[in-house]
Parts: sequence; C-alpha cells; structure tokens
Amino acid sequence: MRDLKAPVSMMPAPLLETPRLRLREHRLEDLEAYNALWADPIVVEHTVGVPQTPEDCWGRFLRTHGHWAVVGYGYWLIEEKASGAVAGEAGFADLHREITPSLDGMPEAGWILFPSFHGKGYATEAVQAMHEWGNKHFGPIRTCCIISPENGASIRVAEKTGYREVAQTLYKDDPAIVFHRDP
Repeated sequence: MRDLKAPVSMMPAPLLETPRLRLREHRLEDLEAYNALWADPIVVEHTVGVPQTPEDCWGRFLRTHGHWAVVGYGYWLIEEKASGAVAGEAGFADLHREITPSLDGMPEAGWILFPSFHGKGYATEAVQAMHEWGNKHFGPIRTCCIISPENGASIRVAEKTGYREVAQTLYKDDPAIVFHRDP
C-alpha cells in the first residue's frame, strides 16, 4: 500500500487493458482529440459547464501529467482497441476541492467520454479497470466522486462500480452529489 502523502518521482501512467479498451498515458499527439473532447458541449454539460478553449485544455492536459509525477496517480486516456480512437479519459485526482463534505484524503474518481462512445458500457469498463489498479496501488482506501444530479448516466456508472451516495451538496454554486466507494 502506498502512502498517499509520500513524494513520488515522475511516475508515468501504467498501461491498463480491458477486452475493448486501452487506458494509457496521455501523449502530445493526443492533444487535438483531447481539445475536441473538452470543447464538446455534450461532454462538458454536467462537468465544467462550458466548452473549453485550447488554452484551458492545455492546462488540463498538463495537470494530468502533473498528477502522475507528483502524487503517483492520475487520469488515463481511454482508447478504443478496435479503432484506435480516443474515447475519453478516466482516472483519479487530488483536486483540493472546496466542498462539504470534504474529499480530503480520498482519491477522487472521474470519467468522461465522447458522445459517440456513450451507451456502450465503456465508462463502466474503464472505471472498473482503474479501480482494479487502484485497489492494488492504494490498498484498502475509500475513494470518492462528485456527480451532477442531472447526469443520470454517470450516476449509474458510479453505482455499478460500487459507489454509494453520501451527500447532496453544492460545488461552485451548482448542485452535486458526493459518492463514496469503500474497499
């Protein structure tokens, strides 16, 4: 089990594979697809709320690498094996959110996919794979996620992967549901 407060040196995202997906490190050549993902109004509707600019995406892209380098975990790019297409991203983060109840000390799970990959079970498959990795990497630790109450699809993914609702709250003045997943 890894001490989540201990420094880590330049740990790259490990490759995870499922029958249909490859979860891998974000690469510079993924930036165009990454920009398209975060600029899609459907994708951002229940997360950041507004399409992201290339500048916003670049900062988010760098934060992905920073998480792996600094805390030893982060987000993976989700690639569909059959086509090689970027399907989205999923992973764990430590975002230091100002939210009640506090998420401090819990890796926060998140996932987001292009609309063309919705409804195929890919989010559930990716979240299950990252939690299998997380169980080995973190040891027995609670993880969390926050989801807009209007995002029924993500709520279903959370529930299918072991999350349970613990609170309804506000995050940046928007309604949010806090979920926990126990080991």
